[in-house]
Amino acid sequence: MPELISSPSNPLIKQARALRQKKARDESGLFLVEGILHVGEAAEAGWNIESLLYCPERLRSVFGRELVERLIVKNIRCAQVSEAAFESFAEKENPQGIAAIIRQKHPTLENFPPFALSVALVAPQDPGNIGSILRTIDAVGADGLFLLEGGADPYQPACVRASMGTLFWKPFSQAGFSAFAAWAKAGGFSVIGTSAHASARLVDVKLGERPTILLLGSEQKGLSPEQTAICDNLLALPMRGRASSLNLAVAAGVFLYGLKG
Repeated sequence: MPELISSPSNPLIKQARALRQKKARDESGLFLVEGILHVGEAAEAGWNIESLLYCPERLRSVFGRELVERLIVKNIRCAQVSEAAFESFAEKENPQGIAAIIRQKHPTLENFPPFALSVALVAPQDPGNIGSILRTIDAVGADGLFLLEGGADPYQPACVRASMGTLFWKPFSQAGFSAFAAWAKAGGFSVIGTSAHASARLVDVKLGERPTILLLGSEQKGLSPEQTAICDNLLALPMRGRASSLNLAVAAGVFLYGLKG
């Protein structure tokens, strides 16, 4: 029988609220996932759900209620919470009434799954961009994501939402740039960089037999000379209007679709 929680000061509710902050996520190795789609994708993908929180007054979806029942059968800790308790940690207005506390995953470069085409981002600052790029990686049939030199937290709620569930299906690894460069060279991977100063066009480059990594710089700085030095090719997108650059997620999408053909 699910436990009943009515107070916003309950320890489980306080934990869910704390996980909106990076410090709590880093210290615990957990993160908060909110919404029917995202919790459902995490469950289907087999992530370790430590606790499920649901509010019957808010959870009107038949799929959502069936999801709760499936997780109860799996002996996952499930807590029925009041509207006041749920709204005390929910980020969205008019929440759907279901959230989960989930164990993070941190695959290393060495155990990253085999791939044909993946993306590497250097110090991305916007978690929404990370989530959107994961979603695009999934849409084009690419394979995974490397997050280099820190940047935004992929387990931040905005990233989870922007990924539309693909965060639970596409592998991603965090590493320093030097370690990544050495690993990519040792693995014989082809690295395609992006630069506003490149002369090659997207139509000039085709994917070969080697596994390929599309390398993009941060939203503000782009790639440094040290970072472009590891690239086999450098590509630019034509800017025919007054804008001097594209949003990082948009640029990644154009490059990915272009490379996949």
